Amino acid sequence: MTGRLIESDADVAEGAAWLATQHPALAQALEVAGPLPLRRRPDGFAALLNAIIGQQVSTASANAIWARMQEGGLVAPAPVIAAGEGGLRAAGLSRQKIAYALALAEAGIDYDALRHAPDSDVIATLTAVKGIGVWTAEIYAMFALGRADVFAPGDLALQEAARLIFDLPDRPKEKALRQMAEEWSPWRAVAARLFFTYYRVAKGREGIT
Repeated sequence: MTGRLIESDADVAEGAAWLATQHPALAQALEVAGPLPLRRRPDGFAALLNAIIGQQVSTASANAIWARMQEGGLVAPAPVIAAGEGGLRAAGLSRQKIAYALALAEAGIDYDALRHAPDSDVIATLTAVKGIGVWTAEIYAMFALGRADVFAPGDLALQEAARLIFDLPDRPKEKALRQMAEEWSPWRAVAARLFFTYYRVAKGREGIT
């Protein structure tokens, strides 16, 4: 069972209304943030490959490399495997990213099945692939699969937003924020949208997503 999915702005609004009843600080944060974005994106191999390419590089660099990958038709498992190290290096991937891209292409993930798998199975399946950590898997579950009750406590923007919203002396670490997020179930992914939006408003710049 996948649980509740976020498929429309109405779903996000429902979750936000519920969160507002749970804690005054969340209600106040929602007033600052305004209507929360749906932030759904396509799922599948290309979405994960794009996430891998974007790891630890600037947005501009990631976009440039991704554009070359698209131009070369390197957005599906078979072409990536056929391109091999040489073709992927020509597209601008580092040696480490080449290894990750090939591992993902060779993993044989059933993306259709993932849409119907429990959250824990989604995370386990994705993190079994070299180059995909828990953060990437949780972001994928939230925004590509629309899972309503997934959070990504390892995200620095979410940690900083939590510090600001709850007036904490320091950013909560991943373990502490994961524990805090249990109180926002079954709408943890809406809480994540709130935190990302609040972070962007508070800092005047895009959250780290």
